Amino acid sequence: MKIFVIGGQAKCGKSTFGAYLREELKEYGYRPCVMHITQPLYTYAREYFSWDGNISEKPREFLQKMGIEIIKEKLGKKDFLLERLYEDIEILSNFFDTFIITDARLIDEFVSIKKKYQQVVTIKIERENYNTELTNDEANHITETEITKYDAFDYIIKNKSLTELKKKAKEIVKDIEKGEII
Repeated sequence: MKIFVIGGQAKCGKSTFGAYLREELKEYGYRPCVMHITQPLYTYAREYFSWDGNISEKPREFLQKMGIEIIKEKLGKKDFLLERLYEDIEILSNFFDTFIITDARLIDEFVSIKKKYQQVVTIKIERENYNTELTNDEANHITETEITKYDAFDYIIKNKSLTELKKKAKEIVKDIEKGEII
């Protein structure tokens, strides 16, 4: 089983790159599944707080507060989201052989996933000089700042265009096929 962990700050292209990587892996015969560490938070927002699921109107402040301030800090469940992810991978591995996690933000997420699984590729997407329209509090939240302190990525991809992201997805899958990574 192969795991790709994609991280980066808000609106840098993580999900877009994950979709391109998924399509490229399918071309080589893999059965990839795109996942999100924060899936339980989105479920809470949708099911209990009337969020309509429109990703362009993502309830970022709610997600940050629920994930960090309430679940990790107040309730002391620092591994809650990762444990949920691991359970989902265990179940879904009966149908998929490759998992693409497109929303890693915290150092512990990268470290824990690498510790748990043998074949892990970590990827950071960077998008320079892009206005994310985050509030000051959202932009300075740990989920936006901590990733800048992690430097053990297998790949760092500069998001300059959609064409460039597709090209990088192809290169990574070719590297896997040649045995150059995992």
